[in-house]
Amino acid sequence: MTIQRPDYLNFLMEWKDQQIIKVISGIRRCGKSTLFDLFQEQLRALGVLEEQIITLNFEEAENEPLCDYRVLYDYIKGQMCPERMNYIFLDEIQHVADYQKAVDSLFVKKNADVYLTGSNAYFMSGELATLLSGRYVELKMLPLSFREYASAFDPGASKEALYRNYVYNSSFPYTVQLDNRRNIHAYLDGIYNSVVLNDIVARKKIQDPSMLKSVLKFLFDNIGNPCTIKKIADSMTSAGRKISSHTVENYLEGITESLLMYRVSRYDIKGKAYLQLQEKYYLADLGLRYYLLGQRNVDQGHILENVVYLELLRRGYRVYVGKVGNAEVDFVAQDQEGDLSYYQVAWTVREAATLERELRPLDSIADHYPKYLLTMDLDPPISHNGIRQEYALDWLLGA
Repeated sequence: MTIQRPDYLNFLMEWKDQQIIKVISGIRRCGKSTLFDLFQEQLRALGVLEEQIITLNFEEAENEPLCDYRVLYDYIKGQMCPERMNYIFLDEIQHVADYQKAVDSLFVKKNADVYLTGSNAYFMSGELATLLSGRYVELKMLPLSFREYASAFDPGASKEALYRNYVYNSSFPYTVQLDNRRNIHAYLDGIYNSVVLNDIVARKKIQDPSMLKSVLKFLFDNIGNPCTIKKIADSMTSAGRKISSHTVENYLEGITESLLMYRVSRYDIKGKAYLQLQEKYYLADLGLRYYLLGQRNVDQGHILENVVYLELLRRGYRVYVGKVGNAEVDFVAQDQEGDLSYYQVAWTVREAATLERELRPLDSIADHYPKYLLTMDLDPPISHNGIRQEYALDWLLGA
């Protein structure tokens, strides 16, 4: 089953044939290779010939001889059609040492339209970002949105049942084809260990993988809670695993660069300033939390918060945790024009005291940007003094 990813496909179509490198980044198995397949189908439908499409996946053993950038460049140059545009897809390009040199050489050719993917945030950092500054656009890809996930099932299926499966089973695209929890667990085990061993341990040269996994368990168990380096180090030490703040910092860098988790900074709404303290962490896929921790200590409010955070990223926002006086707004979302919107997320606000607590931080914001309260209460949209309360699943399925 192939799930259409229209937002991502539209991005590639908008940049097609433009003299700029297209970079797709995202956690392993989020669907980057499938996106290339879908896009290539569209190219063929537009009349692009098979010989104009050059595709290489560097996780395939047969392409290992091409992992030298000189060999790679010579191979691609030999495959190109001289009188036509060539569409060059280089999948998991981070496996090629100094690949930026081959990419830069292809970029200057008028008949080369270059597309790259990588599974780590760091593959677009450092030398590559410097060398190709201003020459690439990046599409940050995530596993399935709730709307994409729901599209794989019967349109009459219960939204609530779909949501339970979405967060419990996983949002990785391939899991919708797996028919039992045992197979899903085995699949997630492969993803988790690949990310930990290949994208964190190997790259960061971590000497104690078991300590890293303990830190990951702590973070998975504390999604949506403020976390400092000191808090993590103290928690590990109190559990009998002494660890330095410097080591925790190195682990956190590796974890976020692997795109397994996202670090969310704070934004002082009244002071209009970004704050580097009491950051929060959210998971790229909640199925991994259940895989690692089971169903113990599950805070469904924080699970929903994680889902909303990822959806805001998909919709193109920069997302922060809001600080307003001593209160907190779950998310401040900033669009490309710099305009803001504010989001509170709660599992239920049926009790008057809970509703008042959730509305108070939003009420205290003096500007006139939109304010939302998203809950799992199955009620029609309600306005509380300009704050729009919506059923979270309808919001997730919306535009």
